[in-house]
Amino acid sequence: MDKGALLDRSGLSGEDRLAMAKILDKAERAFRRNVPAATDFLSPQQRAQARDCLRLAGISETAYVLQGGYEGAERQVLLFLPDWMEPESAEAPIRCLRAVFREDAKLTHRDFLGSLMGMGIVREKVGDILVAPGSADLLVLDSVADFLLQSWTSAGRTSLRVSAVGLENLHIPAAARKELRDTVSSLRLDAVAASGFRLARGKAAALIESGKVQLNWRECVKPDKLLEAGDVVSARGFGKFELSEVGGLTRKGRVSIVLQIYV
Repeated sequence: MDKGALLDRSGLSGEDRLAMAKILDKAERAFRRNVPAATDFLSPQQRAQARDCLRLAGISETAYVLQGGYEGAERQVLLFLPDWMEPESAEAPIRCLRAVFREDAKLTHRDFLGSLMGMGIVREKVGDILVAPGSADLLVLDSVADFLLQSWTSAGRTSLRVSAVGLENLHIPAAARKELRDTVSSLRLDAVAASGFRLARGKAAALIESGKVQLNWRECVKPDKLLEAGDVVSARGFGKFELSEVGGLTRKGRVSIVLQIYV
């Protein structure tokens, strides 16, 4: 199957189709030259799309690895492996920069991202931004690291001291989540989404049918899709949650659930 036909079959369009075309080009280059080839940072949604496209192309999941600089990274690089490289020895071109600032400045993720965009750094070159009081650790591609070390001095009106640190020295803050225990009439997506997003069930169903809800980073427009423990649901403008536990039935026949709401 040629690339155009494969992308047609994937059903992707616009920017998603262009992003997947670039990933397929990386895969072809790696296998043709028998050298490693890395993509830019991919969002969870892009990773899910990439897996689907690579599966359609007949490329095994053993032919690539995903790395984000630390375990559990949200944004990750997809690294295609030549036949002589073992996954354990593969290293994506990721570096960590630490930006130190006055703790009373209270900079946020948005402040750092806006500053980088203002310098002409596109989002795809930056991975996770891990903000702590007085400092932030940023995962970036090697191709922009030296430029940022030399030129990045402020975020908004706040001065920064930027240095390189080893990935083993990352400061990884605990994920901000709150637990919600509830009961639902069923494990249908609309019922669970109504609980997680604090919506009436009819509004949750309409949100799903409008294409604004993702299940495990893939668009899902079926309100009756049944969920299971570990599924992640997100919606633009409403946030994200994980169905972390599914319990038994209550006396009224409802299903006990535990949600982890990302805040």
